[in-house]
Amino acid sequence: MTQRPEPTRRTTTTAGTPTAGPPSAARPHPPLAAPRPLAEHRVWPRAFHDRLTAPLPGLKALARFAREGAVRPTPDGLADIPRLPYEPGPLPRVDARTIAVTWAGHASWVLRIGGLTVLTDPVWSRRILGTPPRVTPVGVAWEALPRVDAVVISHNHYDHLDAPTLRRLPRHTPVFVPAGLGRWFRRRRFTRITELDWWEAAELDGVRFDFVPAHHWSKRTLTDTCRSLWGGWVLTDRDGRRVHFAGDTGYGHWFSRIGRRYPGIDLTLLPIGAYDPRWWLADVHCDPEEAVRAAQDLGARRMAPMHWGTFVLSAEPVLEPLVRVRAAWQRAGLPREALWDLPVGASRVLEE
Repeated sequence: MTQRPEPTRRTTTTAGTPTAGPPSAARPHPPLAAPRPLAEHRVWPRAFHDRLTAPLPGLKALARFAREGAVRPTPDGLADIPRLPYEPGPLPRVDARTIAVTWAGHASWVLRIGGLTVLTDPVWSRRILGTPPRVTPVGVAWEALPRVDAVVISHNHYDHLDAPTLRRLPRHTPVFVPAGLGRWFRRRRFTRITELDWWEAAELDGVRFDFVPAHHWSKRTLTDTCRSLWGGWVLTDRDGRRVHFAGDTGYGHWFSRIGRRYPGIDLTLLPIGAYDPRWWLADVHCDPEEAVRAAQDLGARRMAPMHWGTFVLSAEPVLEPLVRVRAAWQRAGLPREALWDLPVGASRVLEE
């Protein structure tokens, strides 16, 4: 079932911080769900096709895709690979009151929040199934990581759910995953698996993990299309500071709804790459301009781009996402210091 976006009106605060609101500014945001127990055993529907916000490609689209075959950049578009920003550095020192992010590449972040070290969609492998090897090295050596306190997974595509990387973790590491994905982890003997539906939450050592919608889908084999859910995460520390990790998503109505339910997002980690050709990818991958619009819809105070400059997954030139997101941010009149366009391996600390 296709869900139609509800109209939203984006506004800007007097301080220049992007924010969003429903047509009626007086409309209250829904209350947050009470946290569910960690590692709770649950029974899920067989599939989640009803959560799709756009139809999956049909035979005509697949035939066009096979006919045109434009899934990689031209040689000119690949020529800038040596210029991709890569500046690995030491992880920042943190305490329980510090929020810090380090971009390991693609959708993999080392997120320090509430005294926890959380990995998002960790992919430390040199290559993933069906793609060329990564064009920038991993930004953080595995051996340089502190103890990993938790992992969040957005969905089961190979560039977000990487079995060789996850095998490096102790099996008692807490993992937070979409509904229906727990069995994948149980088969690999993980013991602390928390599966959540959209708008549900769990809590670990004072940090709240909310699973939120995204405009995407799931598939890992020929027979498991949409058998598990997909989405993003909002992590909230004891002081109420929030980081939104979008996972993988197209642009659409969910961003304004997330912004209403979780007001005051301090930082959003949003994908800006793998968007060309648009006729094929628009429903599931934001382009840079849409990512900036999504940050505004969320009401996020800062945005850090991701999902570009690591794996060559589509046809846009490799540096184009960065150029376009900077231009879109400037056109939107947003503060330059609020765009955390980090090189792979770089870190940023959220000041109090």
